[in-house]
Amino acid sequence: MANPTRWVTDTGPEHSQWYIDRFRKLAAEGADLGGEARLVDALVAPGSRILDAGSGTGRVGAALAQRGHTVVGVDADPALVAAARADYPGPTWLVADLAELDLPALGEAEPFDAAVLAGNVLAFVAVGTEPEVLRRVAAHLRPDGVLAVGFGTERGYPLTAFDADAVAAGLRVEQRFATWDLRPWRDDAPFAVSILRRPAD
Repeated sequence: MANPTRWVTDTGPEHSQWYIDRFRKLAAEGADLGGEARLVDALVAPGSRILDAGSGTGRVGAALAQRGHTVVGVDADPALVAAARADYPGPTWLVADLAELDLPALGEAEPFDAAVLAGNVLAFVAVGTEPEVLRRVAAHLRPDGVLAVGFGTERGYPLTAFDADAVAAGLRVEQRFATWDLRPWRDDAPFAVSILRRPAD
């Protein structure tokens, strides 16, 4: 990893275990943890190949796998990946920095029909690597593949910069919502869910 992610630099050494415990508790309590997966599932054909980029503890990728998709999840934090492997067998869970993402080198050469960056992933990558993360993820999509991205609008990455970086990565911004359950976008929304596409031509 060339630069430490903000997940490392902006949190304490016990943060990962706290995060794992938090989502295990929520799952045990029956909390709805599949909102992002429902949206992504609606964007793709049955049995699609989906990249869960910044997969964390695996909740989004696992929900997509339960819906019949082939899922590869990637996260830079080995503790989160270990938790995903323990809690959600089935998908492929890999440790990798999204700013250096090269899945063919890890044995995953087939392109993806869709990718998702949920849970404020772009707020936790290394400072300044957001353009490269988008470029690397876009490169793993097949032509006409779709990318769903959600993050807080006050987390240090302005939407104007995100939109410019997406275009530079070869993606087209198709839609934007204020939540994963498709509440209408407004300029003062504290969260943005953007649907991007890699053009077919």
